[in-house]
Amino acid sequence: MDRPTIDRYAAGADLLHAVIEGLSPAELNAPPPPAAPGKWTLQQIVVHVMDSDLAAAHRMRRTIAEEKPPLIIGYDESAFARHLQYDRMDARLAADIYRLNRRLMTDLLRLLPDEAFTRHCIHNENGKMILADFVKIYADHTEHHVKFAREKRRLMGKPMA
Repeated sequence: MDRPTIDRYAAGADLLHAVIEGLSPAELNAPPPPAAPGKWTLQQIVVHVMDSDLAAAHRMRRTIAEEKPPLIIGYDESAFARHLQYDRMDARLAADIYRLNRRLMTDLLRLLPDEAFTRHCIHNENGKMILADFVKIYADHTEHHVKFAREKRRLMGKPMA
């Protein structure tokens, strides 16, 4: 596994705090400006990324630890956002959980020998996936959502630092 990808994954740990910095609960839950990409509020983005990262950590740990992990199952992110009260969750707590989970997972990834990143599992939607795939996907995932959050904040007149 190339270490720059792990470094990029690690760098994501503080990004959700940057998304919420200086915003009130009302601003976090404000509908996205019409020109903003996507339909989620900043609050929903933060809680979604935290939820997704917890699922990713579980998937990666199973891939690392088990010889033949059971089928890894995808989930409906829109259903999670609708039914898990994303708009009522504590965004700062979600950002803290995300940060700690990401830091702990990074510590584990940095301890692994290179051959561990070729270990695989089967994902019900994506087929065979190796550990290195997960690290790249989830480094990209956070960056993807933060890009949208950055634009939403800019359009609100509250650019990210």
